[in-house]
Amino acid sequence: MLFVLNTAILLASSWTMIRAKRCYLSDNTIGYQQNLRYTIWLSLLFTGMQAVAWWWLFQNNINLGTSTTTGFLYVISFVHLAHVLAGLPFLFKFYRAAKKHMVDPVTVLVYFSDPEKRLSLRLLTLYWHFLDGLWIYLVLFFALNQVI
Repeated sequence: MLFVLNTAILLASSWTMIRAKRCYLSDNTIGYQQNLRYTIWLSLLFTGMQAVAWWWLFQNNINLGTSTTTGFLYVISFVHLAHVLAGLPFLFKFYRAAKKHMVDPVTVLVYFSDPEKRLSLRLLTLYWHFLDGLWIYLVLFFALNQVI
């Protein structure tokens, strides 16, 4: 059940990432910053909930060595978490840059019209959606195989 809750958390982070990108494209400074912040918080929540899910598995004697399938569950969910954590510094970087450079109308215009920032945000958004899609696939795969 915790893995399903984590799926909802990741879907929410994907939604806030979409909203951040839309705010960026529509020059909505406050919305852009808010949605980046929400995505960061949801990612941190996912990280904490993933630790709770592993703790629950350990408490119920579902360990790495229980079966090959549970071993895969731990390894794959850990690798996924590592990729979420790898994306967090980039989210922080975007958020920090937005707070630092979006202080007056001129700097906001320069920030929003920078093609490099636009491409970087697009790539980060694609990365985030790929992680979410992969997680959904993994949860469905393990649920169908009755591991979680």
